[in-house]
Amino acid sequence: MLRATFGEASLPLKLLCLGAHADDIEIGCGGTLLRLLRERPGSTVHWVVFAANPVREAEARASAAEFLTAAAESKIIVHHFRESYFPSIVSDIKDAFEDLKRSFQPDLVFCHRKLDAHQDHRVIAELVWNTFRDHAIWEYEIPKYDGDLGLPNLYVPLSRADAELKVELLLKHFASQASRAWFHRDTFHSLMGVRAVECNAAEGRAEGFYVRKVVV
Repeated sequence: MLRATFGEASLPLKLLCLGAHADDIEIGCGGTLLRLLRERPGSTVHWVVFAANPVREAEARASAAEFLTAAAESKIIVHHFRESYFPSIVSDIKDAFEDLKRSFQPDLVFCHRKLDAHQDHRVIAELVWNTFRDHAIWEYEIPKYDGDLGLPNLYVPLSRADAELKVELLLKHFASQASRAWFHRDTFHSLMGVRAVECNAAEGRAEGFYVRKVVV
């Protein structure tokens, strides 16, 4: 298989991580972030969550801080837009995106998949493409009851250590989600295992992404 690298292999990156809800970023691309921050010393991360109550905000900030331990610089932003109502308040969320565009120019944007079945996720993805029009955008996936997983066209193989750390941090920081049947170690490892099969990952774990534009 032909393998690609993201720009100069030794240079730091400016990463923008966007999630509609607390835990979305960690579930969708947590392992990839751990790998990139280890391999690209000096990288900068802006981490933005758009909906969170006080309990979820505390979880999101604690989790992000631990995922971003290896970042040279990071900024964690938590908004309080009304969960599950994003389509009806899209103009307010758009204002937050405009603020982001003025304050940070990323090399790589992580966001929800535009075909995600959750309405909040789709709004974030649509605004990403509307706001960051000349950037690399990797859309991540969230397993859920809707059964909307697709066919990724970009894969990031993970070490077992990074995959396990991702799952451990999710379980550690998001106690409010523990009662949900899908929020389980097996869910997260199973999806990374399937994606590893699809890309022949050496250590049996990978994350999949959806990339609509690539310039080489």
